[in-house]
Amino acid sequence: MAHARATTYIGLGSNVGDRAGHIRAARRALESLPATGLIAFSPVYETNPVGPIPQGRYLNAAARLETALPPIELLAHLTAIEHAAGRPPHPQRIPWGPRTLDLDLLLYNQQVITTAELVIPHPRMHERWFVLKPLADI
Repeated sequence: MAHARATTYIGLGSNVGDRAGHIRAARRALESLPATGLIAFSPVYETNPVGPIPQGRYLNAAARLETALPPIELLAHLTAIEHAAGRPPHPQRIPWGPRTLDLDLLLYNQQVITTAELVIPHPRMHERWFVLKPLADI
């Protein structure tokens, strides 16, 4: 059965390697997702890292998508894009650590989802300027 189209917002961030290249590649990957269209993409902002681990500055952006993918399937695609950029799988990640690419599923229509794999709306987005500013732009 086809899934109804949903408006969803993705947060993007990178602070390792070619940060701008990772954001550009992620944008291209989002544009090529199945049953999905990229509707808007924010400007890219350079921001300070958040959390206890010393690391370099981030480039952050946000994207608005229209998709027929269900949330968990969209999340799987986002995780695959992160892996393609060199980000390790969840068990190998350093919490709050540096990353080649971070793609966060921030909102999916007005749905509230709480599972072990996915929490929507993103639980900390309201505390983060580097998420809210790009979102406000789109």
